[in-house]
This record gives sequence, C-alpha cells and structure tokens, in this order.
Amino acid sequence: MLILGSGPAGLSAAIYGARAGMNPIVVQGIQPGGQLTTTTEVENYPGFREVIQGPWLMQEMQAQAEHVGARMMYDHIASVDLSSRPFKLIGDGGTIYEGDTLVIATGAQAKWLGIESETLLRGKGVSACATCDGFFYRGKKVAVIGGGNTAVEEALYLTNHSQDVTLIHRRDSLRAEKILQDRLFAHPHIKVIWNHEVSRFIGGGQPEGLVAMELRDLNSGALQVIDVDGGFVAIGHQPATDIFKGHLALDNEGYMLVEPGRTMTNVPGVFACGDVADRIYRQAVTAAGTGCMAALDAERFLGHAG
Repeated sequence: MLILGSGPAGLSAAIYGARAGMNPIVVQGIQPGGQLTTTTEVENYPGFREVIQGPWLMQEMQAQAEHVGARMMYDHIASVDLSSRPFKLIGDGGTIYEGDTLVIATGAQAKWLGIESETLLRGKGVSACATCDGFFYRGKKVAVIGGGNTAVEEALYLTNHSQDVTLIHRRDSLRAEKILQDRLFAHPHIKVIWNHEVSRFIGGGQPEGLVAMELRDLNSGALQVIDVDGGFVAIGHQPATDIFKGHLALDNEGYMLVEPGRTMTNVPGVFACGDVADRIYRQAVTAAGTGCMAALDAERFLGHAG
C-alpha cells in the first residue's frame, strides 16, 4: 500500500493500513506532517482538553503509524504511473515506489495575498481558516478578505464569535451564491468595504499580534487604516494535484473526484482522502476520518482483487 502525503489523512490511512497487514509506505512529500506543522495552537481536535501544538500532534501520529509498522520515506514525487498495477510513484532522484494500491493524501494549501506583513503575522492574528481560529476572537473585531463563497461563509461564521465583522473585497460585487449574499447583507453585524485591497497587516503589542490593516482604494489609490484583532484571508485553496492531471479525474478547481461518501477515484485501486478531495470542510479531524475510510476501501479492494 502506497500513501502519498503525511498529514492527518495520510497518517490515519497508514495506521489503519498497517493494522490490516497492507505494509504501508508513506512518501512524505515536501511538507512532512502537512498543514498542521505550520499551526501552533490546536484547540478543536478531539481527545485533548488543553490546547495542543500542531507539530506535536503530527509527530505523535507519525510515531503511532511507525509503531504499528508503517514505513516513512522522505522524498518528493515528480511523476506517477497509474496505467497498471503495481502503481508507481517516481521521486525527484529517480527512486520508484510501487504499491498494489495507492492512497492520495497530498492536501490543499490556502491561497495567500503574498505580502510580506502577511507572512510575518501569520498565526499572530492573520489566518486562513475562520472555523479553526475564530474562537480566539470572541468579542473582538475581525475582518475577512475575499468575495467568493468561502469569504462570505467565513464572515457569517465569525458572527458566532464577534459582533464586528468586516468583509473586504477588491470589486464592487461579490462572486458568492446569491443566497449567501442575501444572508450577508441582511446580517446586522457585518459591513462590507468595496473596491479595496489589503496593502499591509499592522502588528503591535507584546507579544506582537495583528492590531490593524492598511487598505488601498483601488479607484483612488487612497489609503485607510482599520483596527482589527483578527484578519482572515479567504481567497480560496489550491489542492496539490498537479502531478495527477491527465491520470485521474479532477473537478474544475483541481480537487480529486471520488465516489459520493467514499474515497474511490476513477482508477480502481487508487483512493483520495483529506483536503485533496474535500473542498468544503478542510479540518484535521475530517481528514483523519477520510484517511481511515481510504485504508478500509483499499483493504476491501485488495481482498477482491487478490
């Protein structure tokens, strides 16, 4: 059993795969541990009453996977051959990994604005996940950047924690579905700033955190500063599926297409789990759950395929 990716989905698949005797090999990719290794505080993963650290959680998952027999390979996959079994993953250095079944758990990365201050304050008030971090801003001022479904959904979600939510959009109309727009415009705790972009996130305090955002009017060029405690970048996600284009069915945003409620792709014996196939939830716990599903689906496939 080959597993590509080592976040919660990949490592959960490895744990279940090893316990089922499928001899899983995990190729970890360029970011071992996935997105949680860049997340400092995790407060919503089941089983922990106290706040835990994302890198620690992933270290524990990997240790558990290795304990039950999974093997970890540190390599970056450059190409794949899914034309026949065993499936092949080819590393940058030419190493070939083979498996009778393949679980893809390469995840998705949030799209960022790409300004320097965003990087400096990421995790210190600047986030790309309101569901993950909104709780920390209860009763505080927050802003969401974006104009699609994700941005509107995050703004609406944040009203559960804040009565001062601002949506900042580059254009004079939203791309989100009309029903979401109607909810947004009707909400008394959300205001919209049109035709503006974030030019700078401003930090302050001790320890340093986000205290304000500098906005640029795209019509006049004028600058204004608004006070905020939390800034949520919601301009979409990019699934890590480039090497599978032409090999597996993807949707129009690049996410893996799987059977509803299952993890099977359009190639028998190849399964997808976690954020690479999830454009809606994108949580560590849902990724881990689908990793388990992928391993069970793979076990059933091998049982029938022989």
